[in-house]
Formats: sequence, structure tokens, C-alpha cells
Amino acid sequence: MTFVQLIECRTSRLDEMNRLMDRWVEQTKGKRTASHSVVAKDRADASHIVEIVEFPSYEEAMRNSGLPETDRIFQDMVALCEETPTFTDLDVVRDEQLYAATARRFFELAPGQGDAPPFNDVFVEDYHDHDPGNVQDVIGLDALRREVEVWRGGFDFSFTIEDQMAQGDRVCTRWTFHGRHTGEFLGIPPTGQEVTMTGTTVHRCTPDGKIAEGWWQYDRLGLMQQLGVLEPLEL
Repeated sequence: MTFVQLIECRTSRLDEMNRLMDRWVEQTKGKRTASHSVVAKDRADASHIVEIVEFPSYEEAMRNSGLPETDRIFQDMVALCEETPTFTDLDVVRDEQLYAATARRFFELAPGQGDAPPFNDVFVEDYHDHDPGNVQDVIGLDALRREVEVWRGGFDFSFTIEDQMAQGDRVCTRWTFHGRHTGEFLGIPPTGQEVTMTGTTVHRCTPDGKIAEGWWQYDRLGLMQQLGVLEPLEL
């Protein structure tokens, strides 16, 4: 279970505190078990500083606390604070990356038959899609729906999400496409062929949680080979 430690202190020496943390990061390379750290300043009280440190587990957090470098940095940290820092230990009971959930929603909605769904709750109206398989970028929600309908018309398909990572306003999804070629696709008559294709998509999200831009990389050549359009490559 993921574990989070909440550290609160009061200091007017935030720059020195940041340099102190930089030194700890440098000194504990290859030793520390913390996976993520956020330092924040209270907008209503600039001297109120909160640090949120994430660990894979409580046990890993305790191992991190036991490092001699951590103890030395803590003593220096106390010297910079107006009062002794307080610590709150938190077991994470829910951890949801909301931008990542929006990206997953698209991969759930795209498969199907007939007209594409509205996608209004997933994409902004002027969504911009970068697909190396298209001569021009797809721009606008209506154009995206038409693009999805091309795939719906050609395949009975689904996506498997293999990995997903979110950072800032970007979500990267590694996926596998599973499909059966049931209709015409890019001028290729239906073959009934079962196909698979791997790819990666990076989405940029807006502050309200919708997707504004997407970049695709996928094995289009491998797909064409499975459909019998291209001869297998000779190694």
C-alpha cells in the first residue's frame, strides 16, 4: 500500500530549505526510498510550508528515515524552522490520476459499431490530433469522430491498456489493439483476419480535465502486413 508522509513547518527561509533538500537528494542517490516529493507554500500564510513525500510502503518510509543523511538533513531543517516540524503518517486509500482516467475513457469509447459517440466529455471542441498515418493533422471534434468511424467501419476491435503514466498535463498510454477485419479499411476489402497492433499515445489535457491534443505512434506497417497488403519484411 502506498504511504504518504505530510511534513509541516514554519520558516521564512524557504530558499535555504530548498537548497537543503537539493543536498539531501544528491547525498541519498541510490539509497533513498521516497518516490515523489512536493513542497508547497500556504497562500494565506507564506511562512507555512508543507512537504508531501510519497513512498511505496510504510516500511520503505521507515528505511528512508533511518538513513544517516536523512537524520543530518532533519537537524539542519529544524534549525531553519521557527518551530519543530510536525509529521503526519498517511496510508493512501485512494489514488486516482484524473487526466489518466480521461485518456482511458477514450480507449473504452472508441471501439464499437456505427457512429462514433459524441466524446464531448473527453475532448475539447478544437481537439488537435497528430497521427503519422494521416497526411494532415486531424483538427476538431467532428473530424476526430470521422477518424474513429473509419476504424469502426473496418474492424471489430478493442484496446488493452498495457501501461499508463501521467505527469503534469500529459498522459502517456501504451496500448495493444485487438481486432478482426470485418469491413473495408483504407480501400482494403474485409478479410476476416484477426490482427493485433501495439502503440503509444501521448495526450495533453486542459485544466478542466478534457483532452486538447494527442500524438500517436503505432505499428501501422505490421497491421498492413497482417491484412496481406505488404509482404513480411525479410531480416
